[in-house]
Amino acid sequence: MKKFLTLFAVWVVLFSCAGTDKGGDNGPLVFDELSLDMDKMTSVEKTLVFYDGAVVNYRAYEKIYYVKNVADPAYHYLNMYIPESAYTGNGETSIFLWNTVGGYMASRYQEPTVADVAGRALREGFIVVIPGVRGWNSMVDQAGEPVAVPLGSPAPEGAVYTGRAPAAIVDLKAAVRFLRHNDAVMPGSAERIISDGTSAGGALSALLGASGNNPAYEPYLRALGAAEERDDIFAAICYCPIIDLEHADMAYEWLYRGTNAQARSLQPGETAVSNELAALYPAYLDSLGLRMSDGTAVSSANYMTYLKAFLLNSAQTARNADFDIPGETGVILNKNFQGTPGELVLDIDMDKYLNYVVVRTPLKTPPAFDQFGVLNQGPSAENRLFGGEKGDSANFTTYSAEKSNSSVIDEALQSRVDLMNPMNFIGDGVSRVAKNWYLRHGSVDRDTAFQIPINLYTKLNNFGYDVDFRLTWNRGHQGDYDLDDLFMWIKKIVKAAAETKNL
Repeated sequence: MKKFLTLFAVWVVLFSCAGTDKGGDNGPLVFDELSLDMDKMTSVEKTLVFYDGAVVNYRAYEKIYYVKNVADPAYHYLNMYIPESAYTGNGETSIFLWNTVGGYMASRYQEPTVADVAGRALREGFIVVIPGVRGWNSMVDQAGEPVAVPLGSPAPEGAVYTGRAPAAIVDLKAAVRFLRHNDAVMPGSAERIISDGTSAGGALSALLGASGNNPAYEPYLRALGAAEERDDIFAAICYCPIIDLEHADMAYEWLYRGTNAQARSLQPGETAVSNELAALYPAYLDSLGLRMSDGTAVSSANYMTYLKAFLLNSAQTARNADFDIPGETGVILNKNFQGTPGELVLDIDMDKYLNYVVVRTPLKTPPAFDQFGVLNQGPSAENRLFGGEKGDSANFTTYSAEKSNSSVIDEALQSRVDLMNPMNFIGDGVSRVAKNWYLRHGSVDRDTAFQIPINLYTKLNNFGYDVDFRLTWNRGHQGDYDLDDLFMWIKKIVKAAAETKNL
């Protein structure tokens, strides 16, 4: 029987940094009195008043350490917000775990507002948890204190970068374990954790959903003093996830190579790199062994037709909602119903459509992700992600490593790259994958190729997971939109889980 925390409980906070012990040179901070037990933590009452006058009263537990060995005091906190309704429920309230990571940079714990998805989740009656997460730019000085350095500026002598891969996903797993550790005393159910993120945050949400309880992360979690609990989750919400990084450059150039002579402007050296990367993609794509819903094999030979089906569905959904579809998109409409809502979308000229995307937002220059040292380019966020604790950057693909002549992908680096790709864990027979998935990617989002989210959807679907996927028409690189649709989906999966449990 779950023991509920009472609304007016008075708890003792044990957050003092006095008497700390350093875990080796620049190692994790070990707080002698630090506890992961929520019954030793304090809260305050707060209120959100929405634009329509709706009022949500909730209790806020803020700046809660979720690991015992704090590697970065700026980020190893989480905030938890519990609406009043959760205290009077049956103990099955779902937990909305929102990460605000972008560009694989560090993300601080935040508060919900009336204008964001966290505020909406509170209004819908969900417990909201917002963790701090380390990223490629997070660092501490020699004393273990957080340091903020502008991009491009040198780090202080002796500083250590704390958030290089796979730190971000380790942090999210540790936050999940913290919630499971306190499941018996907090309102809500740690069996109903729903993760949400956008872009790099969407990738982390996907990774959290795909790699539940995988032992490969255990050494990292143990080093942080994470709770010894499970870290699988109930559902993953992923907006425009930037995943499969080691194959993303190939996918990007294979998709957009046809625009090089039209909308995309490349220098001769860039064109050569584009063509070389595009030529590498078919072998990888074919190796995935993906299947369409009717069992047809997905391959490089039929992939553009497969992609077109998703875009046709996106365009038809837009027309059903009376959105205009301009002719420059290459979408062909039934002229007998021209200008009427719900008119039939007949076809899409894919060459024209891809050039339309490029005109909307110029493409990245090749390589789009692993660019460090290739054609004399500086490091991308992803190159920094896979760099070391001293702030260096690293190539993470064989192609770019060979082109740059500056990096070696050794076994340790390859292991870290593998731990950041959710595609590696789906169907591995070891990980516990979330049963429910909500994937969205904009139909004009060029931050990664369309194949990246489509392949994730297809692999999940092939292994029998419930996936609500859509290329949202005319939407760019954005997240947490169409919240009515999102929370309708959340309520549906929660209801289905409750009904199944009661059978």
